[in-house]
Amino acid sequence: MKLKTIAIDDEPLALRLVNDYISKTPFLELVGSFDNPLDAIDFLSTQVADLIFVDIQMPDLTGIEFIRTLEQAPKVIFTTAYEKYALEGFKLNAIDYLLKPFSYEEFLKAAGKARKQFELEANALPSIEANSQFLFLKSEYKIRRINFNDILYIEGLKDYIKVFISGDDKPVLSLNSIKSLGQKLPENKFMRVHRSFIVNLDKIETIERSRIIFGKIYIPVSDQYKDKFQEYLDKNFL
Repeated sequence: MKLKTIAIDDEPLALRLVNDYISKTPFLELVGSFDNPLDAIDFLSTQVADLIFVDIQMPDLTGIEFIRTLEQAPKVIFTTAYEKYALEGFKLNAIDYLLKPFSYEEFLKAAGKARKQFELEANALPSIEANSQFLFLKSEYKIRRINFNDILYIEGLKDYIKVFISGDDKPVLSLNSIKSLGQKLPENKFMRVHRSFIVNLDKIETIERSRIIFGKIYIPVSDQYKDKFQEYLDKNFL
């Protein structure tokens, strides 16, 4: 699993260097690069990041002020040319502090600390714990209770899942796999109908040409799961 990472620095050369270091690190994925923290705030309002490399001395908003604006901040590694800011950075529970100019070896060591802490937290607190009526799902640095009866369908992405809830316009996004979530769902209520989709059988109202329709969303039933889904239909067909 890769840590989704963003870089923030108002100096173009420094930002380019951090971007290059992130791109060449196997367990990091660069998902955003910004020359000012205000753009990063907009990004984090709709997107998920696991780790931030952020410069401290920037106009308008310092790196430390930027982190303080975040309600649930990702893991943070500060980068700066001024060593005097180290103590204040660590008060914000920063993973590490890189003093410019820093080498790739120093960068990799700091990034490794972030990965280790992320793994420790993931092992200490499972993303999903379920019973017969609901499950707890870690989403955007919070733990959400999801009632099974409220789920319409689940979409699996590369590293994440989207859980679509009745009455909610925005799905619940969680760092997880569709396979692990499927193992927590009651088999009599949910069925995997595609490599990327699990549906709540109780919520199905319309089926058309091997597609399950939820409003304007058409979910295909793939050949791999067609027989099992047809068996379910046959048992409930008049």
